[in-house]
Amino acid sequence: MNLIEISHSRLHNQQITASKFKRVKDLVAWMGALQAQDYNMAKWAIGIRLPSSTDQSVEDALNNGEIIRTHLLRPTWHIVSSSDIYWMLELTAPHLKPILRARFKQLEISEELVSKSKSVIEKALIGGNHLTRDEIMLQLEKANIEAVNLRLSHLMMACELDGMFCSGAAKGKKLTYALLEERISKPSSVPRSEALAELARRYFTSHGPATLQDFIWWSGLPVKDARSALESVKGEFISAQVSQQTLWFSEPCTPDQIDNESAHLLPAYDEFIISYRDRNASIAAKNHKNAISDNGIFRPILVANGQIKGIWKRTQKKEKVLIEPEYFEANEPLSNELIEKASAHYSHFLNCKTEIQNQTH
Repeated sequence: MNLIEISHSRLHNQQITASKFKRVKDLVAWMGALQAQDYNMAKWAIGIRLPSSTDQSVEDALNNGEIIRTHLLRPTWHIVSSSDIYWMLELTAPHLKPILRARFKQLEISEELVSKSKSVIEKALIGGNHLTRDEIMLQLEKANIEAVNLRLSHLMMACELDGMFCSGAAKGKKLTYALLEERISKPSSVPRSEALAELARRYFTSHGPATLQDFIWWSGLPVKDARSALESVKGEFISAQVSQQTLWFSEPCTPDQIDNESAHLLPAYDEFIISYRDRNASIAAKNHKNAISDNGIFRPILVANGQIKGIWKRTQKKEKVLIEPEYFEANEPLSNELIEKASAHYSHFLNCKTEIQNQTH
């Protein structure tokens, strides 16, 4: 297995080149979790893996509670299936809470304040109320709790990691929070060993070929736990040695998976780039800084023939979306047919016309 095969195999397993799913929830469950701090881009991350979907159908799945947006794994925002939210939280929250407590000290937030805030917010949400961030802030202010900017964000994250709150139904264009147990019935707990095995199984099935170090990065698990998780399921996978690394995957790369006439407009923070510690199979080292900023901002990427060849920008106009590709190299531009096909997919998802702007280098 070479780097080109690794990249194409990842595109295949991540359902980007071809999807076997019809429902949003099933696709999200396959992926395990999708990073989602950029809300609109996170919806497109689902859409590009589910050709029949639209921005509205993904939004409906979020509003209906079929999929949930909350803090998990590293930690940052992720979208997960409602069927997975409880066991994933039980598995990952214990090692995230110490990180959060350290931030509380920096923000001068006491345990008493956290407890009081949880009580105030829970009281405001109970009974099926879905409140926006501003509405929650107002409730805290009424209780004489100062919660703005980072303070509010970290208080809400604490509630999410405790399994109290999660994403609610949107109010217009504003996102909301809701009580998790009112949104999704709590099932029986999954034994920790089973949860570890399942997380590894989901990752290496949907994201493979990948290394243990990739899994450690993606999952945010302590090294010992991640290694144990892989050990428990590695009999279900194939391994290959590439550049002194051991990669694990569910099936070998086949010739039909290597499509040298393809293009994809992947969103910011897409799993294709962000979910691996070593990204050299899909992007040349010299171009890392162009796709990922020094402060960790992952830009929307243009993938051509299995390789990340540039980035792209979108500008919303009244009746259309302008798409501007920017290639890393002067000789990289795609044929009009390929870039227009990729743009058409995005156009279908948005239910809006797209127009390709002048290509820059």
